[in-house]
Amino acid sequence: PAPACAGRIMNVKYVDAHCHIQFEQYAHDDEEVIMQMRENRIAAIVVGVDLASSKKAVALAEKHEHLFASVGLHPNRVAQESFSEKEMRALAENKKVVAIGECGLDYFRPREVNEEVKQAQKDVLQKHIELAAALDKPLIIHARPSFAKATEGRPSYDAYQDLIEILKEAKITHPNLRGDIHFFVGGIREAEAFIALDFTVSFTAVITFARDYDAIIRAVPLASMLSETDAPYVAPISRRGKRNDPLAVIDVVATIAEIRGEDPETVRQTLLANARRLFSLIETP
Repeated sequence: PAPACAGRIMNVKYVDAHCHIQFEQYAHDDEEVIMQMRENRIAAIVVGVDLASSKKAVALAEKHEHLFASVGLHPNRVAQESFSEKEMRALAENKKVVAIGECGLDYFRPREVNEEVKQAQKDVLQKHIELAAALDKPLIIHARPSFAKATEGRPSYDAYQDLIEILKEAKITHPNLRGDIHFFVGGIREAEAFIALDFTVSFTAVITFARDYDAIIRAVPLASMLSETDAPYVAPISRRGKRNDPLAVIDVVATIAEIRGEDPETVRQTLLANARRLFSLIETP
């Protein structure tokens, strides 16, 4: 039987695992974008970054069959907003909410991220973990390392290393814990560690113009990968400098197939199946 949190979807070809079409960048044409997504058979997870945007994500998902929501507090918002467990849980219990997040660790600006800030982010992440475990829903995790110093001839993936330890500990108590590491920028070791913890890694349209991720995309098992846009950010090479939207997931999937040297249709079907499995999306008859 389908899990209680399962979302029912139309006959889609793609799932954008992470977008923000509830943001103000779409205030004047969100319905047009959403209609284009439907025409191109694209479903999407609309991701909240704080309470207000999480509420908007849920409201948008409730209006459209091919949209779903994730609710959470972004690590860069922890200093400005307290995590309201009561309000966030009330949102998370909605049947159109298929994940918890975006939450996580962001060490990208070391001057602003001291040990106190890191601990605050970890404390809030733990609350997301507990909520995800309680509702049996996957996490959507934002993790951005500082890249501050090289170790063993490779970048320092500090935020990923801390996150891996936190998830290892959490899995002891919550063995069903799972999720996606959004906008993955780590190394092969980090990817392997997350996959071992029942997490997928996802890639954005940055892969259409940057070659930094080719080796990772080839190394990660296709069954452990998702496609996303992070729209309105990082538009594909065909639209560099412009606002992004979930239609770019088509470019992401095609580029993953190209980098891996695999059949585009096989890659598309596998990535779609991965998203359906993680987010419990059930095909509408």
